[in-house]
Formats: sequence, C-alpha cells, structure tokens
Amino acid sequence: MYSERQQGSAWLDFLGENAQVLSILGFFIACLVFFSLGSANFPTANNFLNILRQAAPILIVAVAMTFVIVTAGIDLSVGSQVALVNAIAAMLLAAGWPWVPVVVAMIAFGIAVGLAQGWFIAYQGIPAFIVTLAGLSILRGIALWLTAGFSIPIPPIPGFFAMGRGAVWGIPVPALIAIGVVVLGLVTLQLTKYGRQVVAVGSNAEAARRVGMPARWTIASVYGLTGAASALAGLLIAARLGSGSSNAAVGFELQVIAAVVLGGTSLMGGRGTILGTVLGALTIAVIGNGLILMHISPFFTQIVTGAIILVAIWLNTRIFSARLAPRRRRA
Repeated sequence: MYSERQQGSAWLDFLGENAQVLSILGFFIACLVFFSLGSANFPTANNFLNILRQAAPILIVAVAMTFVIVTAGIDLSVGSQVALVNAIAAMLLAAGWPWVPVVVAMIAFGIAVGLAQGWFIAYQGIPAFIVTLAGLSILRGIALWLTAGFSIPIPPIPGFFAMGRGAVWGIPVPALIAIGVVVLGLVTLQLTKYGRQVVAVGSNAEAARRVGMPARWTIASVYGLTGAASALAGLLIAARLGSGSSNAAVGFELQVIAAVVLGGTSLMGGRGTILGTVLGALTIAVIGNGLILMHISPFFTQIVTGAIILVAIWLNTRIFSARLAPRRRRA
C-alpha cells in the first residue's frame, strides 16, 4: 500500500507542479490545429517565421515581466517605455548618431527608468500598481511631447535595420534575440542565486529580509530588467518599421502580462516559469495572427483574443490545477 502511494505520488507531483504549463501547451497546440484548419495560409513556414518576428518584442518583455510578477509586483508602464525608447532612438538616428551607441544608450536609459520606478516601489513603499500606472502616463506623455504626435522616419541604416528585418539561416534576427533572452531568463531564474532570491522575496519578502537577503534591492532590480527589456523591444520595433512613434506599443503591457499569467506565473508571487511564459506569448501571437488570416474584423479580434485568454486562464486555475491539488494531498 505504501509503495503504491509512493509510485503514484511522483506522477501526481509532476502533474501538479507542471499543471499550468501542460494546460497552456495543450491550449497552444489546439490553437495551432484550429487555425491550420481555418486558413490554408496559416500552416506555412513563412507565416510561422512571421509569427516569431512579431512575437519577439512581447516575448522579450514577458520574460522580464515574469521576474516582476514572481516578486508579487506588476509593471504597467512597459508599453509606454517601449514607445519612449522607440521615439527617442528614431530622433537620435535621424539626427545622424551612430546606431551602436544609440542601442547601448537606449538600453541603459531603459534600465535607469526601471530602477527609478523600482526605487519608489521597494524603498518608498508605494504599491507597484500605482507607481507603474503613473509611469504609463508620464512616459507616454514625454514621448508625445518629444514627437508632437508625429512619426519619426529613420534613415536607411543597414546595421540597425538588420535587428528588425534581418535573418540568420532563415530565422528572423528578432526571434534569435528573443531566444537568447529566454535562455538567459531561464538560467537566471532556475540556476542562479539571484533567481532564488527573486522567488524567495515573492514568497515572503519579510522572511527573505530576516535571513539576510537584499529584499528591497531584489524588488527594485526586477523593474530594471523590465526597463532593459522594454528598451530592447522598442529598438526592435523601430528597426522593423523603420520609424519611431509615440503611439507605438499601445496595449502592449496587457499582452505582456497576459502572456506571463497565461503561462502559469502566479500573480500572488513566489512561483513562475519561463517556459510557460514562452508558451503564453506564442499563444497570444498565434491567436492574433490566426484571426487575421481567417479574415475576422480587426475590431472583433481584440474581443476574441481577450475572451480566449480569460477562458484559458479560468480553465487553468479553476479546473485543471484545482482538481489535481486534492489528489496530490491525498497521495
């Protein structure tokens, strides 16, 4: 009797611990099958590469957002950070600045903006929702003020444009950059001391502080990560479109947060998975692409996307995971 429970518990533990990742994987596969049947243009190599190219900015920021949400925080300003970097980079490049220093400067600027918000959250005790909601408005407002609401064209710069339009061995450069960010995030969260501190702070910040962890700095630092990721995403979007605009990435933050939560990261903190975030981001990209190829009105696309995400998360948290939890406890 004892041995049977032990044999069963290992499998139930695996299902319980990976329930949300497995469920989003199943939902992702279901979306691929559905859209493949609904449009002959969907299951093609060119379309899949296009999905990867378009999903790269969301995926890059979603990896960083995973760290923020694991600490029980939230960053609503990432879309505005993308727009501001997008606009400033275009202005600098149009003024004749070399593209490599511009890329480095924009990423450093993104880190500084993120850390500034993190300081208010971690050291001043202001809720992350309030700080980043203010950042959403302030940063977008600065972008609008700098550009006067106009799009800023970027002169032909082959090296810079290759970031958004190039390909290596047939794989889009933005996708390769996103893959690099995913690998870095996966290693950092699972295998490094910093990753363990992020999880510990998200589980219980006060307990982490009492055992000597730099809880406040850890919280502030994750917003620096979203700042850097947002800057990189803004640069990729500018390089792909060949222009910068204060109206870029409207609603971007909602897609990023949805990707992270859809992937199984807990909004309560203390638990997150980069693999789930990847599946969540790709699922959202596939839904958007598939609906367009099925000639569904773009005004209706947002409704369908939001409804699918809501239902998927509900099934994930209320049915699949909830039913496994009692079985794990009994085992």
